[in-house]
This record gives sequence, structure tokens and C-alpha cells, in this order.
Amino acid sequence: MSKDGPSIPDEEWERFLREAGTGAQGAPKEPSARARMVTRRLEGETGPPEGWRTHQPPRRRRGKGWYVVGFLAAVGLLVVALDPGRVAGWFGDGGGESVPLAAESERPGQPPATEAAAQLPTVKEPFRGSPAAQWANGTAGMSLPAARATGWMSREHVAQALEQSRNFLAASSLDPEVLGGERPAKAIALINPHQRDVQDYLATAFRAPGRENDPLLLFSRFAKTKARPFGDVVRTRGRITYEEGERGAVEVTTDVTYVYPVVRAAAGSDEVARTIVRREIVMSWDDPSKVVIEPGTFSLVSYKVDTANGGCDNVTGYFLPEFSAERAVTGSGDGPEVDPYDRSTSMDARMRDAGATGCGTATRS
Repeated sequence: MSKDGPSIPDEEWERFLREAGTGAQGAPKEPSARARMVTRRLEGETGPPEGWRTHQPPRRRRGKGWYVVGFLAAVGLLVVALDPGRVAGWFGDGGGESVPLAAESERPGQPPATEAAAQLPTVKEPFRGSPAAQWANGTAGMSLPAARATGWMSREHVAQALEQSRNFLAASSLDPEVLGGERPAKAIALINPHQRDVQDYLATAFRAPGRENDPLLLFSRFAKTKARPFGDVVRTRGRITYEEGERGAVEVTTDVTYVYPVVRAAAGSDEVARTIVRREIVMSWDDPSKVVIEPGTFSLVSYKVDTANGGCDNVTGYFLPEFSAERAVTGSGDGPEVDPYDRSTSMDARMRDAGATGCGTATRS
């Protein structure tokens, strides 16, 4: 149940959408979504630089009756290596578990505090030395705004859309089976099946992942043969906002950073590393009288990801985190330093700053 509004049973939600969709003559054959895939990896292997990618499916321009398909590639992906010598603490001993931060209601004005001493994660304290030591667990770290009537939706249905948006984040980035490498079926079921370019991307991403069809843009997955999530806690920090979008849709923007403690896949491994992923996903809860859409699903507007310690030049469809032995060989990158916990800049600004090529250095893990 949403804390900002009553939860509506699924059958009533679907009935509402079906009733709203009756008599929808003139609805376009496809939604007016404009999904954009952008990825920049801040990781730990050296190698040839990879371009960060922007993809823009058919978009309806305001005031125009025509569509534009755009594809921009090889703009330059900044890859940042993980440098354990630069790991910074958080409020004293870096454990900081006893003083959780308040929910993030707006973009912070500066990065989290740091200290000089490097404090590495342990099996007892997997978030030690990290700002995530004071972050919330799972969906508790994704703050929801108060619901209000917006576009074609009442306050109650906006509350339902917000909760379903957060459910998508849980199914795509927190579900233990998905983190273990399984297909994110629950998350995919929430995406409008009539958004053809996105469905084509999803079909290809799991069958033949590559630079233009990378499942890590939307989903967090680790290769079972390489690494596995340690424990059942993922620390998160972020917020969910919304506004009226095109054609009266409710456009929900999610900006969340996930911190995954991981160990090697081999049984008995006890060296803990962390993979840090920031995603911004914009979802359009469309009016079914104006857009062809299935009840209870949303259209993707844009999706971006920025990852630390996920595998440099990695097109496997899985995060491939490095541990101390690999870092001793690969060393630091030659690009600029980046704090993967810094949420004071927008994702657009972060991506613009990623125009340099080469491997850089994450200032902490």
C-alpha cells in the first residue's frame, strides 16, 4: 500500500483502465514514447574505450503530426576503474549503521562527506567505508511523493501508478533471482507490450546482448560463474517524482542509486566488493483513450545507467565486478576521477561529463 494514497486492487485498476480505453477511436498504433538508452560505466578493467550510447525511438514532437527516429552512437564512454586506495569513510568509523539518513526529497547540494582513511567492506560490514552504511534497504530508500490528481488520473490512481513504478524498480534491480542472472519476467510484464522498439530491444538483450542491446541498462544481473550478491540486502538512495506528460499521461521519473555487495562465485569466498549502479528511468502511464497500451503497464520514455565496478568494456549482459587480484593487475584508469555516490549532479550532467574516453577512477567503492 502506498503511504501517500490508498492502494487499489489489481482487478479494479485494470477495470478502470479498460473502461477509460473504450471508444478510443483515433488512438495511434503505437505509444508516443521516446525511450533513450544511455550507459556510462565506471569500472575496473582497462581496454579500448566504448562509446556511450543514446537511442531515441519514435517520438511525437509537440505541435507536430510527424515522428522522428534517432540513433546516436559512439559519443564516448567514460570507464572508471575502482581504486581501493581512494575509498573514503563515512562519519567516523565508516560503519554508521545506527544513524540512517532521512529520505531524499530533492537533489542534494553536494556529494556525501568523505574522510581520508580507506575502510574496506567485510563480511560482517559489507557497507563499511561507504555512504551506503547509512542508506535504507531496498525500496525503503526510494522516497515517494504525495499523490495528487494529474493529467488523466485521479489522486488514487496516481498513488497506484507511483507504487507500481516502484514495484518495477524492485523487480528489475532488487529481485534476488534477477540479481542471480535470471530473466526479469515480472519487470518486463509491466512494460507496455505495444512499444515495439522497446520490446525488440528486450527480446534481443537477453538472447544476444551487445553494446546497443544491453540488459544492464534496465536490469541488475550478475553472472553466476563470476560473482554473486552477498547477503540479501541492497542499499538504495533516490527519489521518485512525477508530472503531467504528453497527451495527459502521468510521467514518473525515478532516480535511484543501488549498492550491491558481492563476493566471488566460488563457495567459501569472503572478499567483499561493491558494485554501484545509478539509474534514471522515466515511465509514462498513458491514457488508454489516446495511446494503445495494456492495463497496468507503462511506456518507457528514457532510461540511463551509470555503473561503478561492473566490468570495463563489458557486453556480456551481466555485471562483472573486480576484486583485489584483478585490480592489482588492471590498476587505475587514465580518465577523470568520479565519486559514484555523488547524487548532487543530474544524470544528464553526469552523462555530459562522461564525454572523455578511457578508463578513469572511482574515488571510493
